[in-house]
Amino acid sequence: MNESLLTTKLENINEIKLDMGNIENAFGEVLKVFKPDEINAEIAALEEKTAQPNFWSEKENSTKIMRRLTELRPRLSLFKDIKDIHENIAVAYELIQTENDPSLMADLVESMNKIAGKISEFEMSLLLDEKFDPNSAIISIHPGAGGVESQDWAQMLMRMYVRWMEQHKFKYVVIDQQAGEEAGIKSATILVNGLYAYGYLKSEKGVHRLVRISPFDANHRRHTSFASVDVLPQLEDDSEIVIEEKDLRIDTYRSSGAGGQHVNVTDSAVRITHIPTNTIVQCQNERSQWSNKAVAMKILKSKLAELQAQKRQEEIDKLNGLKREIAWGSQIRSYVFHPYNLIKDHRTSHETGNVSPVMDGYIDEFVKKYLQFLKAK
Repeated sequence: MNESLLTTKLENINEIKLDMGNIENAFGEVLKVFKPDEINAEIAALEEKTAQPNFWSEKENSTKIMRRLTELRPRLSLFKDIKDIHENIAVAYELIQTENDPSLMADLVESMNKIAGKISEFEMSLLLDEKFDPNSAIISIHPGAGGVESQDWAQMLMRMYVRWMEQHKFKYVVIDQQAGEEAGIKSATILVNGLYAYGYLKSEKGVHRLVRISPFDANHRRHTSFASVDVLPQLEDDSEIVIEEKDLRIDTYRSSGAGGQHVNVTDSAVRITHIPTNTIVQCQNERSQWSNKAVAMKILKSKLAELQAQKRQEEIDKLNGLKREIAWGSQIRSYVFHPYNLIKDHRTSHETGNVSPVMDGYIDEFVKKYLQFLKAK
């Protein structure tokens, strides 16, 4: 019996040694790219500026400074957490070796799992340095051609993203959802509020393809379905986007679906069409027509900002002789449930055969691989 326990203990110690080496290497990489003294100095300098009497009088500059502080403070806090856990791990590991106390093993393993998650989170934060990455997000989901099949797939994607939001403690509001006649959804728009929501979710923008045995086919045939996902940053400063009243057509209608007693009672839902670009947005979640209009205008400004950015990029591509194909069939990710299980991102080639966790919202590896892919371009 003692010999068996000793063997198990030695195997655990060997595994711990290997994991300790990996953690030391990962922590060393963090120290190479993150200089806490420099970050502390930058935060102090920026905070000093915010204390100036005329700080808020220059809106553009004050917004820029507050955005930078919003980026630096959580990153510094995360680094401090990693540093503290790293120190605790070092002490616990030394005690296990000197005191020969196996009861410390469980605490050490828990701390090692914790620091691994924190380091992964830290690595992700370093990849999020584009202009709108810290912003909250607007995510819209639309089924492709194919009726109930694609509508059901769109709802599955919506569930996946909602699960992801809940896991990451992002606050979200479904501001518009159109149910399918038989199953699924015709469309859904969700406001996702939280630091770096856009930075994470921008990896999901594009066409998602599903291959499965259809639950709606009496002959149990294999079907391929498509759904598109659009992701926009919520604009904190939308002063650059000027919208004239004459360019808008505003329609009101009765809300549909779940939402309480006010649904289907008053024409509180709002649909806004920006006539020059034929951009259409709608909101039916809020109780008042005024609130729905305010949210719809917020989304419209984000969409028009994206259109401006796309136009600038097209002009740059034209000068560079580039051509980008954007087609319904050019999917970014495939989800195969039959005849085998596989989810593959066609941009990064990252794939997994473990489909259930992904559909339950565990998409972080796909997000991380995409962010690394963008950095490598």
